[in-house]
Amino acid sequence: MRRPELPEPVFEARDVCYSYPGGPPILREVNFSVRAGECVAVLGANASGKSTLLHLLDGLYFPTEGKVMAFGRELTEESVETPPFSREFRQQVGYLFQNSDAQLFCPTVEEELAFGPLQLRLPAEEVEARVADTLRLFGLEHLRERSPQTLSGGEKKKVALASIITGGPRVILADEPTAGLDPRTQQWLLELLFELHRAGLTLVTATHDLVAAADLADRVIVLSEDHRVAADAPTDTVLRDLDLLLAVNLIHVHSHAHGSITHVHPHAHPVQHDDHEHPHRG
Repeated sequence: MRRPELPEPVFEARDVCYSYPGGPPILREVNFSVRAGECVAVLGANASGKSTLLHLLDGLYFPTEGKVMAFGRELTEESVETPPFSREFRQQVGYLFQNSDAQLFCPTVEEELAFGPLQLRLPAEEVEARVADTLRLFGLEHLRERSPQTLSGGEKKKVALASIITGGPRVILADEPTAGLDPRTQQWLLELLFELHRAGLTLVTATHDLVAAADLADRVIVLSEDHRVAADAPTDTVLRDLDLLLAVNLIHVHSHAHGSITHVHPHAHPVQHDDHEHPHRG
């Protein structure tokens, strides 16, 4: 019996290494692929290279060695600046930054959501319809005339994601999407990302929030503190491997004594910010 063919890779990393100018390696010999429709979490401790990896997938950085492929084409400084691939790539891939201020710059929320479709030169009627539908979907109608810079952190995150969705991407790269959000907004965001994935979007999330990875991802790529891929496996397999999680510094062991009995428990690390950010609108 013939096996069904797998979807073509959206991204491929082939022996990717990256160093900032004059600095030590941030990524070493990284290999993996992400296929259309997958929901993948990139897990790793602070400064393991998660955000840098997403920047490479988004064509903001380029490998020091190796190749990053997107939709079968190598991402280079030339390819991401040369039509028609440059326009197609930016239309298909949206990037959600850790810090929403890195991508919000329009005078009002409504203009923020209209920015992407306008850059795609869509008809005015379609732009208006996309903006209205997305404002309603995200519950942002009452904020449409507000400046994004006056909003709360959770509201900014909603606007940042909404501004990506209006462009109609096939892929979302999300960098620590739950960082700095209150529990209710975190849950809302994870549920929305999951629904977008169910609707067919490919999702790659960089995080060291194990709960977010468990709720969202089907598969996990783990980066070690020496900046290599330590594991690439189904989410349940990775999250049950306490030895692996300890080795890559995603959990730590806490012990306490009750009389003569000592109890040892693993604990996840609190979420922190990772690497650097550069503004970009996907």
